[in-house]
Amino acid sequence: MSTRGDFRGKVALITGASSGIGAELAQQLAEQGALVTLAARRAEVMTHLAERIAAGTGSRALVIECDVTRDGDVERAVAQTVRERGQLDLVFANAGFGVAGLFSRLSVADYRRQLETNVFGVLRTLYAALPEVAKVRGQLVITGSIAGWVATPGTSAYAMSKFALRALANSITPELARLGVGLTLLSPGFVESNIRRVDNRGMLRSEAPEPMPAWLVMSRAKAVRQILRGVARRRREVIITGHGRALIALERFAPWIIRAVGRRMAARGRGYRPEPV
Repeated sequence: MSTRGDFRGKVALITGASSGIGAELAQQLAEQGALVTLAARRAEVMTHLAERIAAGTGSRALVIECDVTRDGDVERAVAQTVRERGQLDLVFANAGFGVAGLFSRLSVADYRRQLETNVFGVLRTLYAALPEVAKVRGQLVITGSIAGWVATPGTSAYAMSKFALRALANSITPELARLGVGLTLLSPGFVESNIRRVDNRGMLRSEAPEPMPAWLVMSRAKAVRQILRGVARRRREVIITGHGRALIALERFAPWIIRAVGRRMAARGRGYRPEPV
């Protein structure tokens, strides 16, 4: 089912828009006629993306430097978007990264850093955007993960953050519905992105190899097409990748298999991304 035209004229703000799923969302939304705001920390990278969007679609993307861990940044991005576009229909709370490592090697500071971006950054985005989105009975979208369903050895901090987002989405979806606002939770599996090349302090290590086999990683373009179909239908959750759906099914109906695999992974010291030197 094509979503082309469903987003024409819609005003969309995307956090974490400088790379990965966020950048692809901006590209495909612009191709479908949306007016996009790019919000992330790397302004130079977003400027190049905005130039590509303009060259391909003729649409001007707003570029706003924004760190979701800083109070006031998302509010400023929302205010500038509304000031220049007149309204805000669709917000993707997409900024995030992954802290990885065995529990014995992590610290409270590592967990705090993970939750500050992946949980409190999402909360800042939702609170900043909700008053404007409610005016047009628009939609909020949270980027979660399959890790919000299935936690494996070495991913405790990341999985905690994504479990929290799934709980948040489940709790507030009926509350937001009373305001006419839809909420969609995205639960991707392994999708082409830089997240597995980002270290535990949120710094991109571009020289780091992709740790996952190519056959298991879905392309950004395909993943975002599936995301936008689900968002256009205002679905409560969009699960991306076949292996993601399989893992969720195992967690729901045969959790003992997941636990057995986890014990074997832990025994072999596998299941986590060693931090780059």
